[in-house]
Amino acid sequence: MLVLRSVSELKAWRAGVHRVALVPTMGSLHEGHLALLREGRGRVPIGQGSLALSIFVNPTQFNDPRDLASYPRDEAGDLAKAASVGVDLVFCPSDASELYPANASTWIEVEGLDRHLCGATRPGHFRGVCTIVGKLLGLVRPDYAIFGQKDYQQLAIVRRMHRDLLLDGEILGCPTIREPDGLAMSSRNARLSPAARTEALAIPGFLGQVRQRFAMGERSSNALLADAEAQLGPGRIDYVSLVDAEDLQPVASVERPALVAVAVVFGGVRLIDNTVLG
Repeated sequence: MLVLRSVSELKAWRAGVHRVALVPTMGSLHEGHLALLREGRGRVPIGQGSLALSIFVNPTQFNDPRDLASYPRDEAGDLAKAASVGVDLVFCPSDASELYPANASTWIEVEGLDRHLCGATRPGHFRGVCTIVGKLLGLVRPDYAIFGQKDYQQLAIVRRMHRDLLLDGEILGCPTIREPDGLAMSSRNARLSPAARTEALAIPGFLGQVRQRFAMGERSSNALLADAEAQLGPGRIDYVSLVDAEDLQPVASVERPALVAVAVVFGGVRLIDNTVLG
């Protein structure tokens, strides 16, 4: 497994390979990330292409410097996990300046899809996401770039950026990987205290209740999301929303595929999750 630290090294590597599947991450890998890597390996089998992983805690997508400073990092563990699933290339920039040169002033922003959900309370977050993903797509030029559906809004925005900029390759979304008790796997889970970890099970419990209401014929947003505060306590709710699954705009009822998305803070740790209806 090759580990590269500079953009120049990455460009030289890319010039010598044919097909590539890329999984962009911020590290602290868990089984959800490994599922994305396995999907990539399936798309480019050994001998037929390269499986690439990027590990970079992107500073421009953090609104709170404290959140950036406390984001979990475990490069040695990440590299061991990457090797275990057959990754060929890991890009771990030695410094943020590799991807953000001095006085960098160019940004990529997708208008509209960031008005609600995480975008409403994290101004500039998705501008940072799109900019770094755009840089990585430009450098690696992957045939497949693979993302998890737990970050549904991110996936939708990246897909729109990819389409609008007429980029080559394909953006793939993979289903959310969950713990045995239903909690969505996330690097942030490691920061939960035992008590907060137990409380956080309210999220998959609430989403399961929403799916059950939908299966029983309920289509009204108010009815589907009823009692959200009671169900998700004692967490602090950032948002609970029902939006169109394509344009991410709020809807009053489910007439076509819709997304129920939540963001809740437990023990100081902000967790997101979602489910698609229809």
